[in-house]
Amino acid sequence: MQVALLYNLKKENSELNGANSETSSQKTFQSLETPQETLTRIDTYAEWDTIETINALRDALAIRHDVTLIEADEFAFEKLRLLKPEIVFNVTEGKYGASREAQIPAMLEMLEIPYTGSDPVTLGICLDKSRAKEILSYYNIANPKFKVIKDLEEEIPNDFSFPLIVKPLFEGSSKGIFNKSVVENMNELTEIVKEIISEYKEPALIEEFLPGREFTVAILGNKDRARILPIVEIKFDALPKDVKPIYSYEAKWIWDQSEFPHDIYECPAQVSNELNQKIKNICLSTYHTLGCRDWARVDVRLDASGEPQIIEINPLPGILPKAEDNSCYPRAARIAGYTYNEMINAVLDEACLRNGLL
Repeated sequence: MQVALLYNLKKENSELNGANSETSSQKTFQSLETPQETLTRIDTYAEWDTIETINALRDALAIRHDVTLIEADEFAFEKLRLLKPEIVFNVTEGKYGASREAQIPAMLEMLEIPYTGSDPVTLGICLDKSRAKEILSYYNIANPKFKVIKDLEEEIPNDFSFPLIVKPLFEGSSKGIFNKSVVENMNELTEIVKEIISEYKEPALIEEFLPGREFTVAILGNKDRARILPIVEIKFDALPKDVKPIYSYEAKWIWDQSEFPHDIYECPAQVSNELNQKIKNICLSTYHTLGCRDWARVDVRLDASGEPQIIEINPLPGILPKAEDNSCYPRAARIAGYTYNEMINAVLDEACLRNGLL
């Protein structure tokens, strides 16, 4: 099968290993050069993939398929139109706006090219945390109380109980979530809200901070085939002392390095049968309610009563290939018995089955 792999490459990496040597199973669709962009924040490209991840994805798919690499830049539409692959393996995060994750899937639907993962509507809703939370709340799926502040002129509410957590509204991969994002008083809250609106040029999401344990749940499949992979717990006691118990940008990308990995994950999580079932139920309900397809990762945290609530939905989960990189979806898949290559091809198979290609 002819598979196109669409990706965003972190800008500090400019060459794909072996990209210039085309074979029957892997080749690169050459693109025009675009100017190297200057990093404006430490987390600007946190969502994009490294060369190592893109190579690993390409190699996994190339075991069974002819693979063409296409970078998801402004030239992607024309490349897709000319190539017209049988299916696209989509891991593009995009760059501009709240709809950025939906842009490539929307192009693919216009071109009638099947692809892995959720559709543009679901991707847009899940990236806009407030819209996702509104839908979950309508269907009585528990999530933290929240408020969105859209601009610096808007009054910050004072009817919340501290501590609170403040996040950019349209980001993933812990972008904009730092140790200081958990605030204890109105002064800290005001400062972080202003910083997010000014630095990220988007609204700030204020949420009730849940004090309990945190889990992340990988889901694979569609409809009745959707299944939960072994639950991962985030073990905050593995982080440096005196830091806030959140999976912040520092925790994910700075303190935890592949050369010196933190033992931050426990998989399968050690939970009671009752809690295990509650976590599975709320995650599957979230997955289906928001229209996720093929795969996703759902983040859950326990409230003060020990009940699970949804804190994040990731229809484009991170998939770093090395075990020491502490990437949650591959970790859960390994515990479930998948190799990395088998996991990637299982996602593709789910998309092929959904599109009538198997």
